[in-house]
Order: sequence, then structure tokens, then C-alpha cells
Amino acid sequence: MAKRERGSGRGSGLIGELSAEFAGTMILILFGVGVVAQVVAGGGLTTPPGGLGNHDSIAWAWGLGVTFGVYVAARLSGAHLNPAVTVTLAAFKGFSWKKVGPYVLAQFLGAFVAALLVRWNYTEVLGHFDPGHTIKTQTVFSTLPGNGNPAAGVHEWGAFRDQVIGTAILLMLILAVTDLLNTPPQANLGPFIVGLIVVAIGMAWGTDAGYAINPARDFGPRLASYITGYNTAWRDQWGNFYWYIPIIGPLAGGLLGGVVYKLFVGRFLPTAEPEPAGRTPLPEES
Repeated sequence: MAKRERGSGRGSGLIGELSAEFAGTMILILFGVGVVAQVVAGGGLTTPPGGLGNHDSIAWAWGLGVTFGVYVAARLSGAHLNPAVTVTLAAFKGFSWKKVGPYVLAQFLGAFVAALLVRWNYTEVLGHFDPGHTIKTQTVFSTLPGNGNPAAGVHEWGAFRDQVIGTAILLMLILAVTDLLNTPPQANLGPFIVGLIVVAIGMAWGTDAGYAINPARDFGPRLASYITGYNTAWRDQWGNFYWYIPIIGPLAGGLLGGVVYKLFVGRFLPTAEPEPAGRTPLPEES
């Protein structure tokens, strides 16, 4: 058998890219939805309630889920793991528009399968904490305005605004830390930095709409919850259809973030990648 050269594996091509997007998004949701199930449902059964985590543990687990998902998928697909990222990269970074649909589908499927696994694993806990599978635990799987709390007073418009702003921040920073003409993280630290971005957004922008900032992250688990007993999955606590807000908000926000980065930073950067600090010129360059 001929020895296979490095880099010539069967994972190359669109199928490999889609497989990586599926797997990376699945990892992201396993940690993200899993931690919310632990805090909301599991924590609600402890004495006193809330003994299995809090908002900070949710923010950190989502950020770590992003980090691990990016490490899983980055080599093959670039690890978008988010339709808002895919669309923004197509609009501003030359990613092929022909791949946008397949990438988005792979991301939705990865999120859907991961949410089903969480739903299955937490069957008993969810059933005991919320026997009717109501909006009380819907936030385990998908986002709601004001995190489902009517006292927050947040409706569809407020949640849409929040998602546009939060995803604009996300994409502006992703473009910044992945731009080779800027100052990207070195030594394979990019996924860790992107994870920290998500942690920061969760800690600063989580009240109005639960920081979905990712249509696949919201719609895939929302669908999984609906087919497993959550009849309120498509509506918010006010009874209004809400499922489309965490889709169109992040898509619009991602494009806005791309515009802001290009307008205020990207167009002023050098046109060639700068030399690393302290690099010694090669003899032929002297």
C-alpha cells in the first residue's frame, strides 16, 4: 500500500468541510445547551435551588464550547459553526456563495442532533422540574426575549435590536482576530480567543435575548425541543411567534459587523501581510 502523504486525506473537498461544520457545531451545542439544562433544570431541583451553576458558568461553557468546536473543525472548514459567520465571510472575505447553503444546512443539522442528545440525556431532570415541558424550560434549548421573564419587558423589537448589536460585535471581532493583515493570535490561539469573545458577549449582552448570535444555535435546538414535547417552542412568553428573530437578527448583525470592520479598520490596513516582529531577513532579502 502506498504511503499516503500528509494533507492528502479523504477529508478534503466539500464533503469533508460539511462534515467538519456538522461536528464542530455539534460540539458547540453539546456544551452550550448542556450547561443551560444543568443550570436551569438541574439547579432547580437542588436544595436550595440553583446549586448547579449560574449565569457565569453558562457564559463560560458556551465560550468553551465555541473554542472546542473551532478546534474540531478549523482545519477542514475554517470552523464557521454559525450561519451569520458564513454569510458575512461570503460578503466580505471571498468565501464562495455556492457553499453558503450547504454550510448552513450542516450547521443546523449539527445543532439539531446535539440538542436531541441533550434532550435525551436530561429526560428525567427536565421531566421532574417541568413535567409539562413548558416555557419554563424552553430556554434550555432556545432563546426568548428577556430570557423568558415577562418582568424584563422585552418584546420582539427589543430582542431583534439586541441580536443585531450582539452579532455585529461578534463578527467585527472575529474579522479582527482572523485578519492576517491585522494582529491575529499566534501559536494556534485563535479558537481560544474566539471563545473568549463569546464569553464576553454572554456576560455583557445576555439579558435582552439570551445572546443567540447564531441562527443554527437557536433554530436547531428549537426544532429538537418542539418534536420532543415543547409545544411552545415557536412562541415567546407573550404568546407571539418569535422563532424568526434569532435568525434574521444575527444575519443582519453579522453583515453590519462586517461593514463596521471594513469601514473603520480593514480599509486602512496594509495590503501585504506584515513581517512578524523580530524576524531575521533571509540572505536573499538582505
